[in-house]
Amino acid sequence: MDQAVAPLNCLAGVKILDLTQFEAGPSCTEALAWLGADVVKVENPEAGEPGRSNFPGRPGADSYYFFEFNANKRSVTINLKTERGVALVKEMAKKADVMIENMAPGTIERLGLGYDAIRAVNPGIIYAQVKGFGEGSPYERNLAFDMIAQACGGTMSVTGEPDGPPCKPGPSLGDTGTGMLMAISILGALYERKTTGRGRRLQVAMQDAMLHYMRFPFQVQAQTGKPAGRGGGRSLAGGVAPSGIFPCAPGGPNDWIYVFARPREHWHRLLKVLGREELIGDPRYETPAARGEHAAEVNEMVAAFTRRHSKHEAMRLIGGAGVPAGAVLDTMELINEPTFEQRGIFQVMDHPSGPFKMPGWPVRFDGKPPKLEPAPLLGEHVREVFGEWLGMSQGDVDALKQEGVI
Repeated sequence: MDQAVAPLNCLAGVKILDLTQFEAGPSCTEALAWLGADVVKVENPEAGEPGRSNFPGRPGADSYYFFEFNANKRSVTINLKTERGVALVKEMAKKADVMIENMAPGTIERLGLGYDAIRAVNPGIIYAQVKGFGEGSPYERNLAFDMIAQACGGTMSVTGEPDGPPCKPGPSLGDTGTGMLMAISILGALYERKTTGRGRRLQVAMQDAMLHYMRFPFQVQAQTGKPAGRGGGRSLAGGVAPSGIFPCAPGGPNDWIYVFARPREHWHRLLKVLGREELIGDPRYETPAARGEHAAEVNEMVAAFTRRHSKHEAMRLIGGAGVPAGAVLDTMELINEPTFEQRGIFQVMDHPSGPFKMPGWPVRFDGKPPKLEPAPLLGEHVREVFGEWLGMSQGDVDALKQEGVI
């Protein structure tokens, strides 16, 4: 396993002051931590960020949810309700390259840690904020989580069966999807600062971020002049067959395969797999438009084949013939697929509460993805971070603890 991964130093020396919680902000800072930045998570001394305890985990340990979004970080505790605590954050901000927060609208400003206050102590800082709705939006003061962003950002409107209600996509596009856009923006601002020396204020709203993931539906609307609809398992482009999810043996809840054969050469290859070579060149099926007119008939040809095979067999036969096809794999199948761990895509976190397997950063650098390090215990790194960042002695840190600041 260790041979499949490697520590990364792409962002070595970059200090990230992380005041985020739950998922949108933490997924952003976790990405930067995987790339080698020193991400220091500032948490409430009493219980830490809510993600530690608001979700299930091992008895007496942090939640699995917290593990997933806070790997490779360090944790310090600071009471932001004390003047000394706020002053400590400002002292850390002087040393930081990036400060990021995703508190409820107006909270960071009420604490005295808004952009103007931080820029005053560090003009070169990149100050990043993740909110539910953007400045100027009629809902900018509203709270939001992943599902709210997906509802208001359009993704639910194009997910589900054509005659059914909207459906929330399973992946947390609203949270992690937003976090990835902010991480990319932070990297751009860091690169720019090498030349200009200037900091940036970066703001992303989860609703706005969803529009980025809705670009294909927007082009469908431009093409049709109508709101993009729900296509179930079919392509939103419409009129394409075969395009959809087809049942496989033995008929379990995830025994399905997605097959998409729009180009003529893909259709011809698929016909050979189906044993229907006599239809090659048949004008009823030769073009996507023609197959769209006979969609039910075309899809039944495919379904008749897939019902006789397991999804893995069907994927090997259809995909192996050069036709785009993907078995519907559930989380248990994915986590138990040995090649993911062999390649370092899944890694095991060696956490004090016990091992925990999770997806790591999926990009490989010179053949290896970055090494996964455990999510921190609450306040685990107070002494070393305050010593490294602020030059504090052990006695200084003990005094802060006695004062109730950390």
